[in-house]
Amino acid sequence: MLLPTIEKPRGKNIFEAILARRTVRSYLPDKVSKNAIQTLLEAAVRAPTAMHEEPWAFVVVQNRQILKQLSDRAKPIFVEEMRHRNSQGVRHSFEHFSRPDFDMFHGAGTLIVICAKPTSPFVVADCWLAAENLMLAACDLGLGTCVIGSAVSVLNIHMVKTELGIPAAYTVVAPIIAGVPKGETAAASRKEPLVLSWKP
Repeated sequence: MLLPTIEKPRGKNIFEAILARRTVRSYLPDKVSKNAIQTLLEAAVRAPTAMHEEPWAFVVVQNRQILKQLSDRAKPIFVEEMRHRNSQGVRHSFEHFSRPDFDMFHGAGTLIVICAKPTSPFVVADCWLAAENLMLAACDLGLGTCVIGSAVSVLNIHMVKTELGIPAAYTVVAPIIAGVPKGETAAASRKEPLVLSWKP
């Protein structure tokens, strides 16, 4: 099912969008429309950028066969990375990544990959600022999002980049899934701001 064309955001104020945004890990099969994706990309490129470099570039994947192949290729690589980190004392659970039926993209039918040429020390920060803009805009449109950091390594393999049309000079920074949330996602708790110093 194709989502209705979305011309403009619904009109949440920015703080409402920040509070409403969730990390969504369960999606309906509805397809995100081209217009909605264009709105998300327009929001992304309005992010702050050091020295007005605007380093970001985007890849959009909506082919479910490609998404499944990416998930299947990424899982063993990520499991191995986690084993290495755990051997260094960084403890995280990764058992579910070993299950054949586990979908790294949580059933979402759209993956937006933010890439950049590593031309300055601020490129990665710029891309993550763009990612946050994109996710807040998605929330305003009623869409869910989730950063899939576990896919970064596979997306930066030369062969995978070639298959996805990512030039060798570009590095994948932020893979983000988007789609219609399946049910409600509860708000996660947050610690109070840790203020190390405040000098009035």
